[in-house]
Amino acid sequence: MSITNEEYVRVFKAFCDDKRMSVLRMLKEGEECACRLLENLDICQSSLSYHMKILVESGVVESRQDGKWTYYKISKEGSRRAIDYLNFITEANEKSSDCDRCC
Repeated sequence: MSITNEEYVRVFKAFCDDKRMSVLRMLKEGEECACRLLENLDICQSSLSYHMKILVESGVVESRQDGKWTYYKISKEGSRRAIDYLNFITEANEKSSDCDRCC
């Protein structure tokens, strides 16, 4: 798997904020309109836009426009990719340690 650090950061940054985690928990129930997210998060529209931009850029959330409203949902592909990233970077390689020589 050849992934840049920027790609990892973009995905994991999406999970490192209380408001974004609240959004993801709401989206777990299905697609939501930005207006509904605003009602439930107690934040202003510009803050929601900021958080949604991070979530969408991570690939974990998808958006679609319908008239003047934007709708969001969790991306199954993005979710699987985030799980793969976590598994990849936390897998322990079974290699011999030369630590005895340096310690």
